[in-house]
Amino acid sequence: MNPNLFLLALCQGLFLTNNVTFIAINGLVGLSLAPVGWMATLPVMGYVVGGALSTGLVAKSQAKWGRRVSFQLGLLVGLLSAMLCAYAAHTHNFALLVVATLVAGYYSANGQLYRFAAAELADVSFREKAVSWVMAGGLIGAIVGPNLASKSKGWFETPFMGAYVALTAVAVLGMVLMHFVKFPPVPEKPKGSSEGRPLSEIMRQPVFIVSAAAAALSYGVMNLLMAATPLAMQVCGYQFSDAALVLEWHVIGMFAPGFFTGHLIKKYGTLQIMGVGVLLNFVCIAVALSGTELSQFVIALFFLGVGWNFLFTGSTTLSMTAWRPEEKDRAQAAINFCVFGTMAITSFASGALVTTRGWDWLNYGSLVPVALTAAALLWLTWIRKNRTPV
Repeated sequence: MNPNLFLLALCQGLFLTNNVTFIAINGLVGLSLAPVGWMATLPVMGYVVGGALSTGLVAKSQAKWGRRVSFQLGLLVGLLSAMLCAYAAHTHNFALLVVATLVAGYYSANGQLYRFAAAELADVSFREKAVSWVMAGGLIGAIVGPNLASKSKGWFETPFMGAYVALTAVAVLGMVLMHFVKFPPVPEKPKGSSEGRPLSEIMRQPVFIVSAAAAALSYGVMNLLMAATPLAMQVCGYQFSDAALVLEWHVIGMFAPGFFTGHLIKKYGTLQIMGVGVLLNFVCIAVALSGTELSQFVIALFFLGVGWNFLFTGSTTLSMTAWRPEEKDRAQAAINFCVFGTMAITSFASGALVTTRGWDWLNYGSLVPVALTAAALLWLTWIRKNRTPV
């Protein structure tokens, strides 16, 4: 854990503070402003759609200006979009809120690359642990995000407007910290130098397919259930403070394992730890279907977080074997596009399902992507056992 990794871990924590606060309040603000109930999670969907649409732009900015400048630009967009969200909430403008979260997706697309940048700040032998430790910085978001949303929602007469205002300060702090992170310089490409294999060739590799599928589907399941939780708990008669507690334990589950996930991957293997993540997702769904007591929400969402951590950290580590250094920007953008695309679908589906079919059907629907992730891991395991090149 060198100083650069430490600062990047703090930036990861601030990035997750933004994400968790958005998840905690966007559905509820959307529900209060939307013309019909099933549109409540459109602001959540706007955030991830914006991320998907921004992956190409972010990849180009990373290649042209390097990590720090691109990350600073993302933080600036995060600052401006939070201000726009606050104005949309103040004026009760649902359409503007959706647009503001769409713009905020550019910041999200940048933040999703922090984990890949972590691997560049450490020796190759420390790569798994570097990714894991930086992701562990998300614990800051686990603690600060829900509490920030809960404490600041009443700062102004308009509910939750204060939370958006608070996120502007979070973005400014992120910009200050990012300024001191020393990333490796962008290597100059000699004229006529190769840019690597075509993206289509990189994406046809089984290791790329499985790592992208695991990253996208694990995020999709997590987003499907997490985005709907505040709405489901409101229907069950719980206070927002209860929903904030559930989200806090969920995000602790997402990032606390980061202190040891890298060690587990090195000791037991990437696919094995990802398999444990799949099992934990099944446990989450089983607990969620067992009832709607506060303790069941807490336990289910905690297991969901730990399962996501094992799958997402594992998929990140696995994916880095699929490309050469000159191919990283395009390949990482492709994976993040898959992640954001899946999250966009699940963000919309979570609001539609929980408001029309209920919490139980939402969990039954989550079984499909979890089963697909398990099938993908078994497929790659079979390929490797049969010594097929990956």
